[in-house]
Amino acid sequence: MLILNERDILQAVTMNDVILAIEDAYVLYESNDFQMPLRNQMTDQDNTMLLMPCVAKDSTGLKIVHVFPNNHEYPVTQGVMMLNDRENGTIKGILNGTVLTGIRTGAIGGVAIKYLAPENAQSVGLIGTGFQGLHQLIAACTVRNIKDIYLYNRTSSKLPSFVQALRNQIAKEIEIHIVSSTSELVDQADIIVTATTSNSPVLPTIQNAFNGKLIIGIGSYQPQMREFSETLYNNLDFLFVDTLDAIHESGDVIDPIQHNWLVESQVISFSKVITQKINPTFSEHRPTVFKSTGMALFDLVVANVIYEKALNQQIGQYVNL
Repeated sequence: MLILNERDILQAVTMNDVILAIEDAYVLYESNDFQMPLRNQMTDQDNTMLLMPCVAKDSTGLKIVHVFPNNHEYPVTQGVMMLNDRENGTIKGILNGTVLTGIRTGAIGGVAIKYLAPENAQSVGLIGTGFQGLHQLIAACTVRNIKDIYLYNRTSSKLPSFVQALRNQIAKEIEIHIVSSTSELVDQADIIVTATTSNSPVLPTIQNAFNGKLIIGIGSYQPQMREFSETLYNNLDFLFVDTLDAIHESGDVIDPIQHNWLVESQVISFSKVITQKINPTFSEHRPTVFKSTGMALFDLVVANVIYEKALNQQIGQYVNL
């Protein structure tokens, strides 16, 4: 059994490796060549435990995640991933699920930017400067020639340490700007990423503010959570989602359908974009919106790639049970 900690995982793969793995996962999702029940969630006051099993290709996997939204000294999202051989059930590896979740979620956003953002997009804004947000920006800089990054966080004291961590991961010539409001961020950025667990919209309620921009929501994963404002749905042709389970899981999809801001037929699985069954066109006259809630298939496919690359590079620690 191979044990892979955070350092091992980040040494074994690049963000581009993970982006390619996410694309492969979308192909599997579209072909329905996997088994994945709806993830099991258990709440304890403000905190949530999620169990995310999946079977695909030659492996089975289970990720156990704890989400503690009030954490200050530790990541909000923490977890562990167990990877098993599908043929005989033996444990192939145990991976740090915190960094796995961070890089695979970052790559989900990166894939959305790769396929939905204009080639000349040069600025990205992030609302919510936590562990997830860091990897979103790394992925954005991987797939586009980003020159300016705009940051907003409700708790400004978190910003200096985030900026320092980000500086260590991106090209030195990229400018980082701290803004005082989300409306300023939306005005300045070509691509806007929301990475919070907020129960009320974090995007501003300004008519037509989002036209000609790509909006990526990766934080809200429960029915009571919402990051998107009502005005975002104005002039919207489609809402792209990483999994159709989002229709039942996220308030950013549930609320607009219930309030008739959106009809369910406008909610499109992003796997159809990856497999070229739908070819979206970017327009300056409407927003382009992608919503992620995540799924166990992403974790399994990415964990397999990490495991194989770690084996080839002799990274990690072997343990006999």
